[in-house]
Amino acid sequence: MARRFDQNKLVIASHNAGKVREIDALLEPFNVEVVSASTLGLDEPEETGETFVDNALLKAHAAAKASGLPALADDSGLSVWALSGAPGIYSARWAGPDKDFNIAMNKVEELMRGAEDRTAAFICALALAWPDGHADVFEGSVSGEITWPPRGEKGFGYDPIFVAEGETQTFAEIEPARKHVMSHRADAFNQLVAACFATQGP
Repeated sequence: MARRFDQNKLVIASHNAGKVREIDALLEPFNVEVVSASTLGLDEPEETGETFVDNALLKAHAAAKASGLPALADDSGLSVWALSGAPGIYSARWAGPDKDFNIAMNKVEELMRGAEDRTAAFICALALAWPDGHADVFEGSVSGEITWPPRGEKGFGYDPIFVAEGETQTFAEIEPARKHVMSHRADAFNQLVAACFATQGP
């Protein structure tokens, strides 16, 4: 049974500014003060898990323990069918130490060259952990395909090369509010809200 969130402050266990902005926007209706791990000066734990869920839990527990506050962690990435699910949990690492996703997107396209199947999915695992060790996890996804060249300036990560099913624009071309409705993070977030925030409100 998921634990209800009844606090007014939540740590986002991420040093990714785009991800923190997106989660902050999704949490806005619940009057929760959001603070990022980077703002608190928390170290980024090494992501040693073998799945998105493993890594989300690892990051959420580390931030909750270090801050003494509930912490929400997201581990997400792009899985490309023609690449046997890669980059998957290594999505951020493909961008290198400088987190240059142009390098990562080019690597995807180079490895896919000649592939007829351009099917892909963004996958997101969200873990909400408390300082006492309790945690709840939710996993969401959105299917689509890889396009080339990259298009759009509104997203982050692999957004410029991903077109969701039924769409013609990339995640970096559509308005953020529209992306929030259909994204893998929104899917996981809706599950989190239903389980942990449903009785919260303005």
